[in-house]
Amino acid sequence: MIQHIAFGIIVDDIVCPDGTTHLGVLGGGGPQTAWGMAAAAGTGAAVGLVAGIGADLDDTILAPMRAAGINLDGVRITGHPTPRAWQLVELDGRRTQEWRVPVQTLGVQLARTWDILPDTYRAARTFHWGIHPGEDRSLAFARDLLDRGYRVSLEPFKPSDRPLPDAELRALFAACEVFSPNWHEAVGIMGTDDTNTLLARCRDLGCRVLALRRGADGADVWDLTTGRGVHVPAVQTDVVDVVGAGNAFCGAFVARLEDGIETAACHASATASYLIEQVGIPAALPDPADYARRLDEARAGLRKLARS
Repeated sequence: MIQHIAFGIIVDDIVCPDGTTHLGVLGGGGPQTAWGMAAAAGTGAAVGLVAGIGADLDDTILAPMRAAGINLDGVRITGHPTPRAWQLVELDGRRTQEWRVPVQTLGVQLARTWDILPDTYRAARTFHWGIHPGEDRSLAFARDLLDRGYRVSLEPFKPSDRPLPDAELRALFAACEVFSPNWHEAVGIMGTDDTNTLLARCRDLGCRVLALRRGADGADVWDLTTGRGVHVPAVQTDVVDVVGAGNAFCGAFVARLEDGIETAACHASATASYLIEQVGIPAALPDPADYARRLDEARAGLRKLARS
C-alpha cells in the first residue's frame, strides 16, 4: 500500500565547486525524496513517485528507484522533453539552477495536481515536494491535501529573492504541516538571521513543524505548536556531492514523523548521509546494519533546544 508520495524528475548536469562536471544525473528532488522515504521506512514498497518525463529519457536512469522498490506508476510519459537543468554548486553548498529545456514545458512535467495521481496513490498518508516561496501555484493543491486529511511537507527550491510579507507566509504555512528550508533559504524568506526572531515569526504566522537544515552542522527541528525543539547532528561521512541530501532528509523526516520529531530527525540525518557520499542516488537501499549504526550516531548526538 502506497503511503508516501514525492514529486518531480529533473535530469541534473552538475558543476561542482572545483569545476568537475557530472552529466545526466537523476535528480529534481522527487527521486531523492522518494529514496529518503524508502530508506527511513526500510522499503520502497510504500513509496510512490509522481513526475512527467519525455520519450527522450534513458530508462536506465531510473534503476536506483527500481532497486529501492519504489513504485513508479505515477511517472507518466508526455509529449514534452524531460526537464533538464545545470546545477551549479558553491563551496558552501548553495546551488544555482539553470534550465536546459523550454520553461513552458515545466508546467506539464512538474505538475502537482490531484488529477495526475494514480488511484493507488490517493490513499497515501504523506506528500512532499519543493516550492518557490511567494510564487508557487501548488500551494492550493497542498492546502487541498491538508483539508482532505493528508500530511503535507514542503521545502524551498532556492532562497527567496525577497523576504515574504506576513500574508504570503501565512498562506505558505497554512498549506503544510512541515516546512523544511535550509538556513540560507530560511534567512531569505524570513528576512532575519536571528534565530529567535525567525522562530517567533514562523510560530506567530502558523508554522507547525519547522526543520531548519544546516548542512554539516546538522539540523534544528521545532514543533512550534508545543515549543519543543531538538538539534540533530550531521552523520559523519566523506562528502562527495551534497546535491539531493536535503531532499532525502525531508523525505525521511516526513516518512517517520508519526514517531515524533526526535525519531524523525535522526532518520533524516542518517538518510541524508548516504546522498552526500556520491554523485546521484545510491544504487540500492542502505545495508540494515550500517543504517542502524548511522541512526545510533544521530541519536547519540541528539539534544534538546531551548529558546532564549
